[in-house]
Amino acid sequence: MLIPTAVATAAPCSDVEIAYARGTGEFPGLGITGGPFASSVTSQLPGRSVSTYAVNYAASYGQTSAGPGSRDLVARVTSVAAACPDTEFILGGYSQGATVVSNAIGLRTPSSFTGAVLPADVASRVKAVVVFGNPLGLTRQTIESASATYGSRARSFCNFGDPVCQLGGFNSFAHLTYATNGSTTQGATFAASMIGT
Repeated sequence: MLIPTAVATAAPCSDVEIAYARGTGEFPGLGITGGPFASSVTSQLPGRSVSTYAVNYAASYGQTSAGPGSRDLVARVTSVAAACPDTEFILGGYSQGATVVSNAIGLRTPSSFTGAVLPADVASRVKAVVVFGNPLGLTRQTIESASATYGSRARSFCNFGDPVCQLGGFNSFAHLTYATNGSTTQGATFAASMIGT
C-alpha cells in the first residue's frame, strides 16, 4: 500500500513585499494605516505582484513588544530574501510599529533598546521605509536624519501636535488621522517610486 507523502509548496515569490507593523493596541493585521498604505502602493505598481506581511508581535501598551516585533520583521525579510532573490521590500510601521521598523534598521528609541537588525546583505533589497507617528521623533530625530543606510530611502510622517512623535505634542487626535489626511497615500507614492531603483 502506498502512503502519499505531504509535499510542501512555497508561495510564489512576489515582485514586492510590504512588511508592516501595526500600532499599539491594534488587532493583528496591517492596522488602520497599514491597510490603506498597502492598497495605495499596490494600485501604484500596476503589472507588479505585491504581497503583504503583517509583523507578528503583541503591540502591547507597555511598548516592550517592539523588540520582539523587530525580531519577527528581520526574520521575515531575511527568509523571504533568501527564498526569493528578486523580491524587493517596503518596510512600514505606525506608532509602536514604527519603533519596530526603527529597531530593525538599527536605530534605538527611548522605549526600545532591544531587537534584531537587518543584516547588511539585505539592505539593498529594502527599497523604501515609511513610518507614521514614529516615537523616534521624541528624540528630535527621524529615520531620514538618523540612518546613514536607510535615510535616503525613508519618509517619516508626524502630524503637528502628535504627542507620540513630536516633543511637546498636545493633540492625541492628531495621532489617529494618518489614514485619512493623505499621509498614507503620500507615503505609498514615495514607496512605489523607489521600486526598481
